[in-house]
Amino acid sequence: MPSFTLVPHSVSSRITDPIVGPLASAGVTPNMISVAGFSGNVAAGALAAGGYFLWAGVVMLLFSALDLLDGALARKTGAVTKFGGVFDSVLDRMSEAAVLAGLLFHYTTIGGHTQDIVLIYTAVVGSILVSYVRARAQGEGIDLREGLFTRAERVLLLGGALIVAHGVVRWALWILAVLSNLTAMQRVAVVWQRLREDDRTDATSPM
Repeated sequence: MPSFTLVPHSVSSRITDPIVGPLASAGVTPNMISVAGFSGNVAAGALAAGGYFLWAGVVMLLFSALDLLDGALARKTGAVTKFGGVFDSVLDRMSEAAVLAGLLFHYTTIGGHTQDIVLIYTAVVGSILVSYVRARAQGEGIDLREGLFTRAERVLLLGGALIVAHGVVRWALWILAVLSNLTAMQRVAVVWQRLREDDRTDATSPM
């Protein structure tokens, strides 16, 4: 299966260097940026819980954009570590869950939104599975980059929907719920294909 994404998952160093340069000079670390991004998404979740969807979307997109900087700063300062990658990934998952938890609280409080609650649960499950399949694939030695609807797409969709209108959020949740789980299955299919090819290669290799 070809590697294909709906939106770019990285930006040119010509864009990030003018930003991360001053941050590095100020002593800011990649982990600090990761924590700042998570904190902003918690704030977005709180805004969503209060029904302030427009501001929740703005804050979510703004602080999620920091995810483009922590890796760039790590490379700029030579501070790339295995723990930093794990820490960033964990906070990414928690950031996404924080906004969806805020929506869950909002819909539970006002009542009459059973469909939205189920969609949020399904979207969370799909998000976790997308990351879990990649982690398990890496455990088998497979660098899994494929995925139609990964974090970048999910953040842009939900953040944009929150900004546009309350009524659009349900449609966004439908898309999140369906495509995130389809992406998890897509990744499982890619892993199956690659492991099958590895088995064939091992079977035909001379002893």
